[in-house]
Amino acid sequence: MFQADQDYVLIIIAGTIMLLLLGIFIISFLFFYQKKRTIHITEQEHMKAVFSQEILTTQIEVQEQTLNYISQELHDNIGQVLSFVKLNLGTTASMAEDKKQRKIDESRDLLAQVITDLRNLSKSLSFQQISQFGLVRSMNLEIDRVNKSGLIKINLQVSGDQYSLGEQRELVLFRIFQEALNNALKYAHARNFSISLIYDEESFNLTLADDGIGFTTDTANTKNGAGLKNMESRAALIGAVATLETAPGQGCIIKVKLDPFKQLNIDGTHPNSAG
Repeated sequence: MFQADQDYVLIIIAGTIMLLLLGIFIISFLFFYQKKRTIHITEQEHMKAVFSQEILTTQIEVQEQTLNYISQELHDNIGQVLSFVKLNLGTTASMAEDKKQRKIDESRDLLAQVITDLRNLSKSLSFQQISQFGLVRSMNLEIDRVNKSGLIKINLQVSGDQYSLGEQRELVLFRIFQEALNNALKYAHARNFSISLIYDEESFNLTLADDGIGFTTDTANTKNGAGLKNMESRAALIGAVATLETAPGQGCIIKVKLDPFKQLNIDGTHPNSAG
C-alpha cells in the first residue's frame, strides 16, 4: 500500500514537472515568436521607409535633371530665337511694305515655333510626366531636346507591344536612362547613344549603349563607375537586374531586365520573396 502511494506521488510529481516544462516551452516559443515577428515588422517598416525615400530621391533627381535640360534649352535655343525675332522686327521700320510683311511673317513663324517648344518644355517640368505619358513618350521628349542640342545623337528603338510597367518602375527606369545619358556626355565623351526597349510576354529589357571611351572594372570608384553602381542598386529596387559591359575604347552597354508581371510591393520586395 505504501509502495503504491509512493508510485502515485512520483507520477504526480513527474506529471507536474512535465506540465511545467511544457508551459515553459510554450511561453518561450511565444516569446521568441513575438520577438521575431516584431523584428520582422520593424525590418519591413524600415524597408518601406528606404523604398519610399529612394523613390522620392529618384523623383527629385528626375526633376533636377529635366530642369537642367530646360535651362539650357531656354538659354541656347528659345532665348536666341526671341532675340532674333526682336532684331528682325526692329529692322522693319524703314522697309518697303512687301519686305516688311515677309519679315513679320518670318517672325510670326518663329514665335509659333517658340510657343510649341515652350509647351513641350512645360510638359516635362515634373516627374509626373511619367504617369501622364508613360516611359516611351517621356523618353522621346527627352531625346528630342537633347538631339536638338547637337551634343550627342540619340537613337531609340522599341520592339513588341507596349504595356505599362507601373509608375514606380517606369520612374526608376527613366532615371537610369537619364543617368546613363549624363555619364555618356560628361565622362565617356560619346557622340552616339542608342536605346532599345523590348516588350515581350515574359520580360522587359532596356539596353543603353554609348560609343564613348569606356573604362575598366578597376576604375569603378570613379564618378562614372559610381553612377553605374547607382543604376544597379536602382534596378534592384524595382526587382530588376542591371548588367554592365565596358572596356577601354569600346564604349559602355547597360542592360536592365525585369519581369513586368511580377507584383512589386511598396517596400521593393516581391510577395513570394523570403522573410
